[in-house]
Amino acid sequence: MSANATPTALAAFFSEGRLTSVPRKPARRTALLSHLAQSLFEPDRSYSEREVNDVLLTVHSDTSMLRRYLIEAQLLTRTRDGSSYRRSDAAASPDTQPPAA
Repeated sequence: MSANATPTALAAFFSEGRLTSVPRKPARRTALLSHLAQSLFEPDRSYSEREVNDVLLTVHSDTSMLRRYLIEAQLLTRTRDGSSYRRSDAAASPDTQPPAA
């Protein structure tokens, strides 16, 4: 998977497929993190911390910051002992969710 297919609204935060900055505004940060979770992590797959770091390294060198933000935003979940990570259902694309009535 790749973060290269970046939505237009988030393009300003990327250069040549690499994340150059993390937005300070919560709504933009959440959109960015959601994009990263969807584009970098497969649903229904477990990742070790090393695998998460390797995936995050493809877009940014500060893997611990991104991993922490993804956990705090509940887009990635981890086991209590930190040995396994998974993309959460919260990372599901808004395009795949039914429209509000």
